[in-house]
Amino acid sequence: MRDVLGYGRTLVITAVEAERSAVLAGLGLEAQPADALEAGAPVVVAAAGVGPAAAAAVTTQFLTTAVHTGAPFGLVLSAGIAGGFAGRVEIGGLVVATESIAADLGAAGPEGYQSVEELGFGTARHDADPAVLRALRVAFPEAVGGPVLTVSTVTGTAAAKETIEKRHPDAVAEAMEGFGVATAARLWPSTAFGELRTISNAVGPRDRAAWRIPQALETLRDAFATLSGR
Repeated sequence: MRDVLGYGRTLVITAVEAERSAVLAGLGLEAQPADALEAGAPVVVAAAGVGPAAAAAVTTQFLTTAVHTGAPFGLVLSAGIAGGFAGRVEIGGLVVATESIAADLGAAGPEGYQSVEELGFGTARHDADPAVLRALRVAFPEAVGGPVLTVSTVTGTAAAKETIEKRHPDAVAEAMEGFGVATAARLWPSTAFGELRTISNAVGPRDRAAWRIPQALETLRDAFATLSGR
């Protein structure tokens, strides 16, 4: 992966172990030694837990440790499966985030929803590093590019889907960690950020029978095999 993206040491943050295992398999690793972070392994893959808070905390921990051991990360990727917006990306497809958006970070009131930007409290958006974005688009010309939403509560009804699409009409996917990973990565100006997602289900009413998690994990594995030149 270092040869493809050109960032030296890379940290990949997933939410759960199944995603981490798929990434490691794509990299040609059955497992990763417990001391990979401290030993300066060129690619370190961590399952941080679900949600932006866990993702931000673990990303910060790994980035800090890497700096202290003298082998900082040049790139952080948020990676895993996601829900896709129908008509924009197919189930089993691949998404490259142009930006990661905290879609439910704000306030609801009589006048409707207001984002943190509208409230004057900061930002709910982090752009992917332009060079990372270009490299991923070259590596995956078939991928769908666009904003990926980060939520703390997954969209599970038709009404909620309609609401979130009105707020973010260009969004291609919804996940739960990207904005948290990006927020942590921004603390290190020399560390680039990107988000790569594979689609397991359509955003909207929860229909477990229609989920294709194994297919999405297989796509995730294949994506990292491509990045590693395998």
